[in-house]
Amino acid sequence: MSDATRLAMPALPHAPGDRLEVVSTWNAETPYQSWRPQILVPDGFRPSAAPVTFVVVNQKGGAGKTTTTVELAAALAAMGLRVRVIDADHQEAALSAWLLPQYPEGSPRHSLRSVFFDECTLAEATYPTRFGNIDIVPAGLDLVRVEYERPIGAEGALAAALAREVEEHGKPLYDVTLLDAAPSLGLVTVSVLTAGDRALVPLGIGGLDLKGMASLHRTIRVVQNKTNPKLTVGAVFLTAWDKSGFARQLAERVSLDYPDAMVAPVRRSIRAAEAPIAEQPVRLYAPESTAALDYSQSAGLLLEWGVTA
Repeated sequence: MSDATRLAMPALPHAPGDRLEVVSTWNAETPYQSWRPQILVPDGFRPSAAPVTFVVVNQKGGAGKTTTTVELAAALAAMGLRVRVIDADHQEAALSAWLLPQYPEGSPRHSLRSVFFDECTLAEATYPTRFGNIDIVPAGLDLVRVEYERPIGAEGALAAALAREVEEHGKPLYDVTLLDAAPSLGLVTVSVLTAGDRALVPLGIGGLDLKGMASLHRTIRVVQNKTNPKLTVGAVFLTAWDKSGFARQLAERVSLDYPDAMVAPVRRSIRAAEAPIAEQPVRLYAPESTAALDYSQSAGLLLEWGVTA
């Protein structure tokens, strides 16, 4: 698929007043009636510099993990960055179904499973999507074979594949790699976390989501101690955000648990829920939606590349 035929990610049509306010602390004394969603960027937060590998992870399903991966990829691609997304969720492979890898005719089709079993390189398992600056390593149900066949070196397989790619080409092939992890603590998820620089955590606004954060926190600590000491939590996204007292409490709790992470609300949008059916990022399907703007604003803060919409 030629670059000329791929759809470019558009600039967003929002007025400056539609953007969320960025603050370094939250004022707990603000009356409920005056309270507005804000992006918390604490003093200890440091944006990443490309090239960087982000892991989008939450051990609870339904938190907006795949939507977060797709929309961050779209926002970063709109900045002119080369983005590769890696589908590491064998349970649904929703990312692959949404972005639809464009396989060349007459060639074998590889996937992330192929990389784990040393059947191909990571570059050979990477395919263009229909969208400019976004490529994908797809996954299918056969990725579960990694969990029960446990190939040698699986925990470090993705980190090794990324390092080997740099050795072969002299530099990373992509400015940003986004890994979409499965909502479970399996061997593939450990491998994904081992390969990442920063974890990005989508979090729904609910009590079960808060309980799930405790489990994820333990998992990240184990990975930091055993396989990837450089891993940090870069951001928490409060997905499908609505104004409520619980949303406020949840945001404050997360900011205490991860004091150096950005905490970003993503306002609820019906159009965002429709985008996967249309097989397009929200940024392309409904560029006027608040979800597209919120992810775009957050993407600009995550990287030193700068804020953009």
